[in-house]
Amino acid sequence: MSYLHPDRLFDPDPTVRDLARELYTSVKDLPLLCPHGHVDPKLFSLNEPFPNPTELILIPDHYIFRLLYSHGVRLEDFGVPARDGSQVETDHRRIWQLFGDHYYLFAGTPTGVWLDAEFAEVFGISEKLTAASAMGIYDQIAEKLQTEDYLPRSMFDGFNIEVLATTDAPFDTLEDHVSIRDSSWEGRVIPTFRPDAVTDLAHFEWHENIGKLGDVCGYEITSYATLIQALEERRVFFKSLGCTATDHGVESPLARRLPDSEAEVLFQRALKGKIEPEQARSFTAHMLMEMARMSTEDGLVMQIHPGAMRNHNRAVFERFGPDKGGDIPLKTEYTHNLHELLNTYGNDPNFRVIVFTLDETTYSRELAPLAGHYPAMRLGPPWWFNDSVQGMTVFRERITETAGFHNTVGFIDDTRAFPSIPARHDVSRRVDANFLAGQVARHIMDMGDALEIMHSLAYGLSKQAYNL
Repeated sequence: MSYLHPDRLFDPDPTVRDLARELYTSVKDLPLLCPHGHVDPKLFSLNEPFPNPTELILIPDHYIFRLLYSHGVRLEDFGVPARDGSQVETDHRRIWQLFGDHYYLFAGTPTGVWLDAEFAEVFGISEKLTAASAMGIYDQIAEKLQTEDYLPRSMFDGFNIEVLATTDAPFDTLEDHVSIRDSSWEGRVIPTFRPDAVTDLAHFEWHENIGKLGDVCGYEITSYATLIQALEERRVFFKSLGCTATDHGVESPLARRLPDSEAEVLFQRALKGKIEPEQARSFTAHMLMEMARMSTEDGLVMQIHPGAMRNHNRAVFERFGPDKGGDIPLKTEYTHNLHELLNTYGNDPNFRVIVFTLDETTYSRELAPLAGHYPAMRLGPPWWFNDSVQGMTVFRERITETAGFHNTVGFIDDTRAFPSIPARHDVSRRVDANFLAGQVARHIMDMGDALEIMHSLAYGLSKQAYNL
């Protein structure tokens, strides 16, 4: 029996709660669309048993270990691999107990909500995780992971995932996607084209990445022109394996076109290791314009994920690499930064751009008015620290009156932790049901409209926005 309350996340007011329950029930069993995330496709190409609960649930999820790190838990002790291959904790039971000892830290956080749902509904755990129950729960999950029902493809099917998109560099061979396509399994796993590693001239591995891009293309990337050629060719290849979108994780959403001659000068400076930070930012801004141009031609949906200072903790980055919880949100401006891109392509029926933010202050001031006007623009849902009960609620409260519901794209889980996917979608569906229930209770809309919108938020908008 689950320890989770069936009305969790719903308003305590009985009128709203009853309406929310009805709205949620209408969509809770719909298929899951996962158009943006970071799950490794190798899981599904190999379809091998997950090794243990720690490697499956804890080590891939920076939401978990970043909070523990803030309370003095060393990443080495949590088993996070070091870049230099130096020794870290390998006893997965000990790591799990460390997690259990600190599980109280997640109370009131979205990670705690997701994990509770994951343990109860994915793994059938009937008691809360505590320091005392940690090893018993570990053993229950470990035993299940050795069964056929918990193989990656079986879990994918059991989660009722209709499509899952990964995030892939332009030099990725996509061999796992080819393997999935050529297998007898019917699960739909598609790549997403993310060119940041070669379009950001300041990327810490840029030279190595340019070499990798040349290797998969069969020629050296020695000029700006050959870079553009290579990116266009790789987009064609990605599309052949089902790709429907690109993704751009930029610090600023600034998009400004440069003359090709100036772009060439900057590219050559980068090849010589003489690029300055401001020059790299100008090149990135130019490449956003180029990516938008390509999207008008090949139909790939453009996603812009701006507003993070990456790898803020230099010591963690140098020892453990990127994506280890040290990315911090920044104040972000959209109206001026996207002006050229939207004026050039925002009215083009062949173009769609989905814009995300980590800066909640931009919702009603900039993003809702922009998306509420330009036909090509849609708003991505809250992500990172805002993909929470309060964050999702604030998003709906500040966006809806100006942009409506249909200029947003539904929920996106953006996860590396595969078994958390159904829990994350469930949270979103509950929050949206509760928001719509409030609208009905206040007679802003009737229940018929709310039911239709609920279906769109849970399923239809993502399918439409990402051409799924």
